[in-house]
Amino acid sequence: MVDDYSKVIKELRSKMTLSQVEFAQLLGVSFASVNRWEIGKHEPTIKIKRKIKALMREYDVKADA
Repeated sequence: MVDDYSKVIKELRSKMTLSQVEFAQLLGVSFASVNRWEIGKHEPTIKIKRKIKALMREYDVKADA
């Protein structure tokens, strides 16, 4: 379970060497969505959380990042 998507997304993007825009394109969301997640203003939808969790497994990013 992920408690802080803000930290996880930042670490995941860093490991993937992607900008917020590139990460947004990968997930099929807007840059603004990724930006809001990273600053902690909003959380991803359930569908996007599944995609993020799959990427976390692939890039070995832990939930307590």
